[in-house]
Amino acid sequence: MKKILALVLATVMLLTVVVGCTSKSDVPDKEDGITIGASLLTQAHPFQVAIKEAIEEEAENQGAKVDVAIADQDLNRQISAIEDFINKEVDVIILTPVDSDGVKGAIMKAKEADIPVITIDVKANDVEVDSHIATDNYSGGMIAAEAMAQYLDEKGEVGLITYPEVQSVRDRIDGFKKVAEQYPDMEIVIELPGRTREEAKKASEDMLTSKPDLKGIFGFGDDMAIAATTAIAERKSDTIVVGFDGLQEARDSVDEDNAFLAVVVQYPDKMGAEAVKNAVKLVKGETVEKEVPITPGIYINGKGFVDVTVEGDKVNTNVK
Repeated sequence: MKKILALVLATVMLLTVVVGCTSKSDVPDKEDGITIGASLLTQAHPFQVAIKEAIEEEAENQGAKVDVAIADQDLNRQISAIEDFINKEVDVIILTPVDSDGVKGAIMKAKEADIPVITIDVKANDVEVDSHIATDNYSGGMIAAEAMAQYLDEKGEVGLITYPEVQSVRDRIDGFKKVAEQYPDMEIVIELPGRTREEAKKASEDMLTSKPDLKGIFGFGDDMAIAATTAIAERKSDTIVVGFDGLQEARDSVDEDNAFLAVVVQYPDKMGAEAVKNAVKLVKGETVEKEVPITPGIYINGKGFVDVTVEGDKVNTNVK
């Protein structure tokens, strides 16, 4: 009987040791082993390149791994990447949506798999994410319109280069229109899509052809503003350009003697870094802000950065 009791006790002790060892080895150390899946819009635009580089740099700082998939503005490719992240069981997904409406289903699949989702730069519509980090695009559009109004002495026909599938661009356009309404003699007469630099150049040429009295073009991104500037130079037009993003190439162009007079400046490095910081917090079970707005600035010809504030429907700045 004593031998049997001793054998039972030994077995129990062995099982306790095995279970204890298993529990330690099977529970991942999230501080050392966080994996982030990042599906990004494109690498054709310097702004998106800056976001990618910031994500990779901050992930390294945080000791996290990052798996980057570039969608090349293809919704189906982005959906496939998100599904691949889900299958790989990444800890968190950072996403710059190609299509603010079309990405909803993929985000819902990630949430069903208990994977937190952070959107960056572009919002996803009709679906809840854990955190959204972006420029205050609506205010940025307001700033662009105020700059345009001041340069045009509050009057003249204006054209808008758009990207209707992307919510952040829609926000910029809506903000621009809000302030433009305050100047009855400054009229928006044409809106054309220009998703790439080539398409934006064609859109600008079509604007200048169909609206020969056009005084200003607002380009929603650096590539679009630079493309419009090229088209204007080729036509020898006196139309002016206000842009949005404000990376180095655009600021250099604003400094030159051409149609590109002002650019609203975003901070993609801050966005990418904040996205990774929030991703790590979410995996650790910490609380993050649902909305993280990054306030834009403005850079103008002959002055560089100038002060700007937005109070309600009013933009306070002086570009001339």
